[in-house]
Amino acid sequence: MLRGMNSPRQHPGQAPPAIEALGLRKAYGAKVVLDGIDLRVPRGTIFSLLGPNGAGKTTTVQILSTLIRADAGTARIAGHDVVAEPQSVRAAIGVTGQFSAVDNLITGEENMALMADLHHLDRREGRRVTAELLERFDLVDAAKKPAATYSGGMRRRLDLAMTLVGSPEVIFLDEPTTGLDPRARHAVWQIIRELVDGGVTVFLTTQYLEEADQLADRIAVLTDGRIVAEGTADELKRLVPGGHVRLRFLDPAELARAAEVLGVGLRDDEALTLQVPGDGSVHTLRALLDALDGARVAVDSLTMHTPDLDDVFFAVTGRPEHEKVRTR
Repeated sequence: MLRGMNSPRQHPGQAPPAIEALGLRKAYGAKVVLDGIDLRVPRGTIFSLLGPNGAGKTTTVQILSTLIRADAGTARIAGHDVVAEPQSVRAAIGVTGQFSAVDNLITGEENMALMADLHHLDRREGRRVTAELLERFDLVDAAKKPAATYSGGMRRRLDLAMTLVGSPEVIFLDEPTTGLDPRARHAVWQIIRELVDGGVTVFLTTQYLEEADQLADRIAVLTDGRIVAEGTADELKRLVPGGHVRLRFLDPAELARAAEVLGVGLRDDEALTLQVPGDGSVHTLRALLDALDGARVAVDSLTMHTPDLDDVFFAVTGRPEHEKVRTR
């Protein structure tokens, strides 16, 4: 397993990581939710925490954002201790939870103004920040309409805009695209990328493996309260063997000849396919096709499969198929 726990110690004068936690534990009665997790997230990056429902993702966010206390362990956000300096932590973060904080009974502009008041911005500054964020999130035309009339994607954009009113250094996004259609989800992804380009650090929890693959600089898989794997998406995918090329034939005789020529593979006479191990490289694919061409074997089509985060998830958690993490 790839683990990022034994990170080098910080040198004097070096900026602290945006998020740093050691040995976080949390239990409710006999139910252990977090069983000693460690995290280190550099500034200006996206860190994604994957896991099924009940894995401890939301509990982790709640501890790091000072909403609840851990039973054991330490955590620092933007250099501030979450227990000893909770107000400094809250001033440095923004949180967008699974459920929108938008008040549907008032307009988008009024929601923004409310957040400006909560951050103690004076009226002039509040108006400036509100106008800037509404434009940035493409909500100007809808600003004076009740939030109840917004689509799911618009409501989520407004939620993110409200999170940014206080100019946070670190943003916690707890399953921010749950329930959104693909177009709205991609729009939120673009916003997240732009935030990080501007220097913000994003801590993202998600059940969508594609979301983590697309966005995260580093990914950790959390299950049963423990981090069981951590690394970049490519590093995690290399943990799992099983890449293959699936060859499809129109003639059973061609399938039989291919199986004889290659000498390896999983043959399916009913589907007229031959699944051959392969790492997805151009060299491997060229050698395979050269061997078939040399034997004059006619292949109708081929598809390639390399391990993805789905494969990683099941390899490191052992979850049954019915608990499969959503990829769409």
